Amino acid sequence: MKNVIIIGGGAAGLGAAYKVKRAAEEGHDVSFTLVEKDPRLGGKIASQRVADEWDGAEGAEFIIDGGPDCFLTSKPAVHRIAKMAGIEDDTLPTDDSRKKTLILSRGKLFEMPDGVMMFAPTKFVPFATTGLFSWPGKIRMGMDLFVPKKQVPEGTLNDETLESFIVRRMGRECLDRLAEPLVGGVHASDPKEMSLAATFPNLLEMEQKHGSMLKGFIAMRKMVEDMKKKYPPQPGAKPRTFFTSFTGGMQELTDAMSSAAGVENMKTGAAVQAIERVGAGYKVTLTDGTVLDGDAVIVATESWAAEPLMRPFDEAIADSLADIPFSTSATVSLGFKEDEVGIDMDAFGVLCPAGEKRALLAATFSSTKWPGRAPEGKVLLRGFVGGPQNQAIMDKSDAELIEIVKAEMRSILGVKGTALFARVYRWNLGMPQYTMGHLGRVEAIESRCSEIPGLALAGGSYRGVGIPNCIESGERAVSKVLNDWDIELAEDAVEEKRVY
Repeated sequence: MKNVIIIGGGAAGLGAAYKVKRAAEEGHDVSFTLVEKDPRLGGKIASQRVADEWDGAEGAEFIIDGGPDCFLTSKPAVHRIAKMAGIEDDTLPTDDSRKKTLILSRGKLFEMPDGVMMFAPTKFVPFATTGLFSWPGKIRMGMDLFVPKKQVPEGTLNDETLESFIVRRMGRECLDRLAEPLVGGVHASDPKEMSLAATFPNLLEMEQKHGSMLKGFIAMRKMVEDMKKKYPPQPGAKPRTFFTSFTGGMQELTDAMSSAAGVENMKTGAAVQAIERVGAGYKVTLTDGTVLDGDAVIVATESWAAEPLMRPFDEAIADSLADIPFSTSATVSLGFKEDEVGIDMDAFGVLCPAGEKRALLAATFSSTKWPGRAPEGKVLLRGFVGGPQNQAIMDKSDAELIEIVKAEMRSILGVKGTALFARVYRWNLGMPQYTMGHLGRVEAIESRCSEIPGLALAGGSYRGVGIPNCIESGERAVSKVLNDWDIELAEDAVEEKRVY
């Protein structure tokens, strides 16, 4: 039996483990051993339940997501895994009856205009009447219709920074008041450094196809509306919203994946010290002295953690891994009594542009966005701090971060009352930065790995930071090592047929 050693127990590692388990169920003679340095599985997907001890009903509780609280509904990987793992009925759409996003601008809160798709307006009246943008800014955004598309020489990679693209097409005000806070709040990235080809390649394709962002997004909105008319929701079915979560928090997904794959083959609380090639196989030494023998190794950690493991093993891979930068961030969740919080909770949250010079990147009204996240009569808020433009704040203690977030929520949103509790989740070097040249670095890593039988890397450091991307990354890594052994899975054949 061939054994695959998987290093890392986050979404990518668990995605890999579950795929190996499915390969074994197909009848292939394969197994896995997963190693995770932390005492728990799930990586950045971490959910916590806090009992309501403040006049709440018996059994009432808050459900907190310390890391990502959702996934993009349009990406199929999580839905596919949820169905296989038996938790499809627990998927949770957002409460779009209360959908509203606030943006801080010039010290005031503005509602994001209806019809904005990513970084472009697609409805005239909401855009014309919003106070978020000045009239010169609105006119400049409208000039996108007349800005010629970039000429890309044949055979060259079409890429530029997000800042360059948005300013070129829509103007500086669109970047500062819309694009940057959206990217900062979701991707924790700096638009001045972001590679568009690695993060939002659809924008580059849209420009080349439509010659304009506005034309492209208007066409996209029409297509979405046509699809909704063609495929109306079935009576009693859950609504299909832009984001989806799980009733028990996102950790419900990784818990289900680990159970389905087999926790008996997973070892937690021990880090990997070294990887060695021994003949046609591998030897992996752990910090507790354990030595694992395997026929393949999948390194499903952040690239900065993979780099020292690969350095003595393969310098070329390690050099490319070392060139991928990361930023550190944290989330701070706060519970309040609803009759004391003192703000209108009919919104999903607020985004704070870097130009506002606030410590808060963004805040989510978790109990509004996700039904069931707080007991009746209580609310749950979550603040984000850190990111590439404010790494200094991460030197603060947990107690200091809590007080900073409380003060920011009071100042920006008008939050009142005393917080019932606070929970801090720190993600040290947790967000990869897809800077210019990122795709070239990834291609160099993948090219070198393709030459080494039984070796693959996976995770959010390479081709997408979202949960579906990470799961698919782990699955691709399994396909790679199985192909090295001339093993083809039935599900891969089905997927290849579906894609092509």
